[in-house]
Amino acid sequence: MLTIEATGLGKRYQRNWIFRGLTHPFRPGTATALLGPNGAGKSTLLNTLAGQLLPTEGTVAYTLAGRPVPPDALPPHLAYAAPYLELPDELTLRELLRFHTHFKPLQAGISVEKLLGLLYLERAAGQLVREFSSGMKQRLKLGLALFAAAPLLLLDEPTTNLDATGVAWFREQVRSNRTGRTLLISSNVPAEYDFCDAQLLVTDLQPAPR
Repeated sequence: MLTIEATGLGKRYQRNWIFRGLTHPFRPGTATALLGPNGAGKSTLLNTLAGQLLPTEGTVAYTLAGRPVPPDALPPHLAYAAPYLELPDELTLRELLRFHTHFKPLQAGISVEKLLGLLYLERAAGQLVREFSSGMKQRLKLGLALFAAAPLLLLDEPTTNLDATGVAWFREQVRSNRTGRTLLISSNVPAEYDFCDAQLLVTDLQPAPR
């Protein structure tokens, strides 16, 4: 159970504020959508909340089971999926899953072989990842995050490159794997976030130009 507490959080590049003045708790068992048009700063906000980017002002505090977690100790507790993240595509799918899960374990009861079935990629187990379609790669990225034993789940534009069947798969799996987790979704596609408990519009966090 991991809680994120943002207090007066802001991020600026040069003179331009991407967002500013965010004070908000993100609690276990909740799903929050970070919304806004393309280029508004959704991914920047997501990465700042994840501790991947340093804020310009304000703080982000993490608490796991009631104990503080320093930002540099957060990565083992988070799972992240985004279409721009690269996969080691010189490996076969089975090799990649074994390599990845050595560092980021799967949830209890899920083996590499079971994960292949959950991803509907059994027939591709011996195939090089570089040969996958964009949709197969996106499903793989999502699966590595959704089925990880991590209390913080971060999804950036999760249905990118997925067809209608893939979107339905995503919605089913995220419903099945969000219990007790802190879930943040960066999106501007309703099918990706319409089940969320709360919404934050990035443009509401941007100061008016002077």
